[in-house]
Amino acid sequence: MDHKIYILIVEDELEVMDALVKDLEKFETFFPVETANDATEAEEVIDYILDHDHKIGLILCDHVLPGKNGVDLLIELQQNPKTAISKKVLVTGQAGHEDTIMAINKADLDHYIAKPWTEDELEKVVRDELTDYVLSNEDNLLYYMQVLDAEKISDAMRKNKMTDH
Repeated sequence: MDHKIYILIVEDELEVMDALVKDLEKFETFFPVETANDATEAEEVIDYILDHDHKIGLILCDHVLPGKNGVDLLIELQQNPKTAISKKVLVTGQAGHEDTIMAINKADLDHYIAKPWTEDELEKVVRDELTDYVLSNEDNLLYYMQVLDAEKISDAMRKNKMTDH
């Protein structure tokens, strides 16, 4: 494939970041994982990925970060046409209702995961969000069948085949 679709984790607690990275290992062959400790580093990683003609399919972002908080970062990313299509998941134990509502309304938040999460819960959310991203933004769906929601991808491929005739 010419371009890669990245998963970006924005988390300032090293133990939490390591746990997220470990729980996402099964996706990494198809979706390289990048990490950032704060919003500024996340913006640099995003610029680097986009400057190299790759995409960001999923952003897993903590709310409480040094400097700019995660909700504000996700809102800014939603306002950028290059990252607005990225799926956005808030992974936090500390966002209040107001922050969460703001993330849903202004950052087009796709999902909220409360800390601590279970590996199964995280895997399901990541699989669902990346499947939706791929269905909306990629042509070669077959490539992703073994790691994403094969049933949804098969249905989409059947529908595409029917509309091609």
